[in-house]
Amino acid sequence: MNVVRLIPVILSFLLLGAHFLRTGTLVLVIGCVLVPFLLLVRRPWVARTMQVLLVVGAAEWVRTLWGFAAFRRAHGQPWTRMALILGAVAIVTLLSALVFRSKALRERYGLSTS
Repeated sequence: MNVVRLIPVILSFLLLGAHFLRTGTLVLVIGCVLVPFLLLVRRPWVARTMQVLLVVGAAEWVRTLWGFAAFRRAHGQPWTRMALILGAVAIVTLLSALVFRSKALRERYGLSTS
């Protein structure tokens, strides 16, 4: 059932890939699609790498939210709903990093219990 626990991680990377596709950054799109395949490697560095990348991904969502909100406010457009949606996506991406704290995934990736 570890696959179920990893669904938020995989979806977070795919959503980031879609975001980068929209911006036209093909290298990051490919990276976001390929990075989840690292989850097949049962090493502690994989879990830690995923956590770092998810935190960076959440920061990218916050950066995007900030830019879009500033643009919309400057042009007198509504921005609250967009900010709530992107904020929620940022939080989900950030919280996805916590799945590696579960006992099953700590054991799978050989992470210490401390």
